[in-house]
This record gives sequence, structure tokens and C-alpha cells, in this order.
Amino acid sequence: QVQLVESGGGLVQTGGSLRLSCAASGITFSVAAIGWFRQAPGQQRELVAVIGNRGSTIYADSVKARFTISRDNAEKSAHLQMNSLKPEDTAVYYCAAGSWTEVVGRRGFWGQGTQVTVSS
Repeated sequence: QVQLVESGGGLVQTGGSLRLSCAASGITFSVAAIGWFRQAPGQQRELVAVIGNRGSTIYADSVKARFTISRDNAEKSAHLQMNSLKPEDTAVYYCAAGSWTEVVGRRGFWGQGTQVTVSS
């Protein structure tokens, strides 16, 4: 049974930082791609960043140079370092896992999400 558990969300002021974590179990983590997505109220879930099993990454234009995705295969975890946060970053952030195509195509496994709120 695949389980993804996000943590690290919270309330932060504009310009602040947060580090999200995704702990995985039930998958062969080292071969999986890991993605972070977010969904704000009334909006569609959008891709934030994805990291492949060999470390290749992609980012949404809106977060480039501010967010960094990383992974720790030994710990079976992935992280999203978020700097220079803006109110428009407010959303529920979800972790996803699967093949690269599955994650980018939103067809992988999902966690329950963690709330990030950026106050102005």
C-alpha cells in the first residue's frame, strides 16, 4: 500500500520561507519521480515541481528561482524548499509519486496535502 505523507505547511508572512516534506512508503522510492502540486480554493490543481529518479527537475514558471525540490532516497523522502513566499502561493500542497509520465500527467499516487498560507 502506497502512502505519501506531507508535512511542513503552515502560516508565514510574505517573503518568508517554508520547507515541505513528503515521506513515502510502499513504493520503490529510488525509481519513482516525485512531484509537488498545489490547489488554491476554486482553482485547478497545478504542478509546482517534479524531480525524476536521476535528479532531473522541472518547475512552474511562477516558482522558478524561489522554490527548490530535492529528494533523499535513503530516507524515502522529498522536500520542497519555498523561499520569498507570496500571498499567491497560498494553497494546499500535495505530494505525488509514480513514473515521470504518471506524475506529470497527474496519474500517480497522492498524499493528503498540507496547507500553506502566506499572509500579506
